[in-house]
Amino acid sequence: MASTSSDMATPRPAGTPRAARPRPGVLGGLSHLALFIWALLIILPLLWTFLASFKNNTEIFGDALQLPGQLRLDAWGRAWDKAHVGQYMLNTVIVVFFSTLGTMLFGSMAAYVLARYQFFGNRVIYYFFVAGMAFPIFLALGPLFFVVLQLGLLNSHIGLILVYIAYSLPFTVFFLAAFFRTLPDTVAEAAAIDGASHTRTFFQIMLPMAKPGLISITIFNVLGQWNQYLLPLVLLTDDKDKWVITQGIADISTIAGYEADWPSLFAALCMAIIPVMIVYIIFQRQIQSGLGAGALK
Repeated sequence: MASTSSDMATPRPAGTPRAARPRPGVLGGLSHLALFIWALLIILPLLWTFLASFKNNTEIFGDALQLPGQLRLDAWGRAWDKAHVGQYMLNTVIVVFFSTLGTMLFGSMAAYVLARYQFFGNRVIYYFFVAGMAFPIFLALGPLFFVVLQLGLLNSHIGLILVYIAYSLPFTVFFLAAFFRTLPDTVAEAAAIDGASHTRTFFQIMLPMAKPGLISITIFNVLGQWNQYLLPLVLLTDDKDKWVITQGIADISTIAGYEADWPSLFAALCMAIIPVMIVYIIFQRQIQSGLGAGALK
């Protein structure tokens, strides 16, 4: 009973003023203002894009703040059927799914080995991965085209998936290696004492412990590969049925300029934006927790 009483908070005597909350300084106010302006710069163009998909050409080139005269859904239908956005989105989902799966599988295994095992050339391999992040993608487009051509994978989703994996591995390994270094050695040692192999220790013990970091880097890879344009433009040139969403939107933009069908272009843009927004809204807490855990550790 005594311990319970000691754990209770001591009541504040009557008349004692409460501790004043710290008031935000000038820098705090400026930071909030900057964040507000930044939010407007992001939200307003998105809002205008969604509204433009329900307008006609006259309204689009009229007052930018004008609301649509009526709710028109025909532009969405034209973008889906006539411009083949549905096919492009399906191609993109297939490519991004398998490329992200391969990136996370190979990237997590490479990062785990580089972070937890000491062997000759460990640092050299790690720095090669890190150097890959500083290599501009457009400098490799020419050689990459001929390599994929010689492998017989040009104009195929398999070739694009392999290239996506290769270009996503450097940042994935860099991010996850730092995360794996923070995991306790005692858990892996206990698993080894119990007779677990290195493979079982990785997949059943260490990988689940790195779940926050895995979710964060997975979302970054999904967003980066979904919005990729240069690589599909070079590696998927002939067969339009295999194009991804970014190529489709670029083609719609060209057609809209000739046919004056700008509502279809904005409808296609909205279709490409909505899946990304849904993914981020669903996993935003996991992304923040993963980044926060990596920063604190």
